[in-house]
Amino acid sequence: MTLSGSAHLIAGNTETIPDVLALLEQQGIATVANPDVYVRTYTHFGIDEARSLRERASMGALGEGNRIFVIAASGMTNEAQNALLKTLEEPPAGSAFFIIVQSPETLLPTLRSRLQILDLGRSHTEGLVDAKSFLAAAPAKRLDLLKPLLEKGDDDRRDIGGIIAFLSSLERALAKHPEDLAAIYRARKYMSDKGALVKPLLEQVALLTPRI
Repeated sequence: MTLSGSAHLIAGNTETIPDVLALLEQQGIATVANPDVYVRTYTHFGIDEARSLRERASMGALGEGNRIFVIAASGMTNEAQNALLKTLEEPPAGSAFFIIVQSPETLLPTLRSRLQILDLGRSHTEGLVDAKSFLAAAPAKRLDLLKPLLEKGDDDRRDIGGIIAFLSSLERALAKHPEDLAAIYRARKYMSDKGALVKPLLEQVALLTPRI
């Protein structure tokens, strides 16, 4: 695989990180015990995380090669994406970025345009809720199916990336019925916003999306 530019986008989650590291090894970049390969995972990637990443990227390499940043994020706020955009437009010298998100299509178009999309040959975007089962269920059952998505982790945050991946799977399942996507579009639009009302947005999806 030929890498172009210094910023790359991969569909996946934390399980995709070994695939990215294997790709780096194929490119002749040692990833074991290499202080210039920075790997981090985030359940929430906000403005503070974006600023911290830029600060780290601005530091010089400790070895003779480039600094490599492998970032897996369940979700990114629009504010963080705009801050990250500034980093990618003027990347620090000798730095390369590999951004892993579950649903690349949900990122801002301006950010996606700065990233080379990489297909590593397999997907790790399976969601907690099956789209076809959800669409076939009655509203009351749908609300029950949503419970895994509404659970909070140890950091008291919901997996926004997983929720967006679920919404994207609904959109694909309803590709032939674009008139039925209004509630899904609305939920996706606001889901990554700071302070988004996640439960009501998903409940609207459950109640307003037609049963098929």
